[in-house]
Amino acid sequence: MKITYPHMGSSPIAFRMLIEKLGHEPIMPQRPSEKTLSLGSHYAPEFACIPFKILLGTYLESLERGAEMIITSGGMGPCRAGYYGVLHEKILKDLGYNVDFVVLEPPQKRAMDFIRKLGKITSGNSLPVIWDALSTTWQKLKALDHIEKLSYEIRPWEVDRNETTRTMEECYKILDSAWTREEIQKSSIECTRLLETIRVDESRKPLKVGIIGEIYVVLEPAANFDILRLLGDMGVLARRSIYLAEWTKDNTFFKGEEHVKLAAKPYLNELVGGHGALSVGNTVLYSKEGYDGVIQLAPFACIPEIVSKSILNRVARDLDIPVLTLFLDEQTGKAGIKTRLEAFIDLMYSRRKYRQEAII
Repeated sequence: MKITYPHMGSSPIAFRMLIEKLGHEPIMPQRPSEKTLSLGSHYAPEFACIPFKILLGTYLESLERGAEMIITSGGMGPCRAGYYGVLHEKILKDLGYNVDFVVLEPPQKRAMDFIRKLGKITSGNSLPVIWDALSTTWQKLKALDHIEKLSYEIRPWEVDRNETTRTMEECYKILDSAWTREEIQKSSIECTRLLETIRVDESRKPLKVGIIGEIYVVLEPAANFDILRLLGDMGVLARRSIYLAEWTKDNTFFKGEEHVKLAAKPYLNELVGGHGALSVGNTVLYSKEGYDGVIQLAPFACIPEIVSKSILNRVARDLDIPVLTLFLDEQTGKAGIKTRLEAFIDLMYSRRKYRQEAII
């Protein structure tokens, strides 16, 4: 069976190994391009959000390369993401594609449905093989998240421009070739060493910015114009609130992120779907941790993030932390994003200077 899946950050590296270990042929999704978005936008409903359009374009590209099955995730609560899979499947079938579409819903609500669908992917494999595939994939996802986090911590201090980016490209290749738990562990250690040997200027005092918002546009550089790398190159320490392994753990078999939801309660105590409450809660926490600002990334017309944006205005006033919201769609351009970031950075530097002068 030739299987494809969404492209979201560095996760395709891990999922390719999973599919191969289960005896299938992975059709690894290509990094989304302008062509991908254009293709998805052409066949998607006009007011669908940018993740929907990019995913549709990605599936169409993979189907042209021979994919026979698409595996994706579902969702819960008042958010349209829960309908992505259903509508994607209908559009593809209307276009003449006879593809097996497997939508894995969160298991804590529909456990038997999750197990049944997982069985379609794992059928024919023994339990030891399935366990090895799942456990090594999980370990690789965690390793990928670890080196990404480390790269964001190093980039604002790097002496040689783009050295962090070049090192990360090498690290992705190293982790991609790791096949066992032992190899993944050794690869993670090696990548950590490579990143930590990058020359840094410790005299710098970069701004510290939290990145919040909808999961796809936060994790996928092609959707957010690689904003964390861009901020790092501009001398800003950017830390995002979502990583795939942590999010999967907190939203499948374990109940996590309670401290974030608790922080949001004074401002938002209702279920608005998506990552709306988490955007509010993380902004509160970033403020308490002394961040210079927060950037919210949201697909255009994303209702949960629109709700959180209206509340974030009050959070920003109450907690005295600037918040920049960037709504993203197929009309958004990198030049416009960069201009807004530069203005936001100037604002944060001015606020820092004013506070330091006030103390003196």
